[in-house]
Amino acid sequence: MHLIVDGYNFINAWSYLRMIAEDDLEAARKKLIDILADFSGYKGYRITVVFDSHLVKGARRKKEVINDIEVVFTKEGETADNYIEKYVYKNASIEKITVVTSDYLEQLMILGDGAIRMTPRELIYQLESYKKELERKAGEKTLKKERVEDALDCSVIKKLEKFKKKLDQA
Repeated sequence: MHLIVDGYNFINAWSYLRMIAEDDLEAARKKLIDILADFSGYKGYRITVVFDSHLVKGARRKKEVINDIEVVFTKEGETADNYIEKYVYKNASIEKITVVTSDYLEQLMILGDGAIRMTPRELIYQLESYKKELERKAGEKTLKKERVEDALDCSVIKKLEKFKKKLDQA
């Protein structure tokens, strides 16, 4: 699946990232990319994040890959919505695309072109659930590693059990 995220729309929808953006927008963008890179590795999704640069004088479209996440900054006069709509129109017939945006008109446009819509709230839920799952699994591994038996080979455990029986009989 190819997940396309309207970057600023998503940052503003998630209070965690919105608070970071209030102090440092660049830090919020980097944090979003880091979070999505982890999520992509876990889910196996191809992820593209699109950031508006339509109001930046002389801005040219810029694409780069950061931690396996494709990051797109639109050109002057091109919104993230414009970019996403064009991409979906051209590619929805050849790949499964899900677009993350809270923009209702954008959702209608991409649905009409064959993509799936996901609200930021739905993605936030998936991100938080995946983090909890990782923490749970890490906790299980820690518990298992705390037992000496889990670190020993079966043949060593059998020998130790025989040795213990001999000590108990003596």
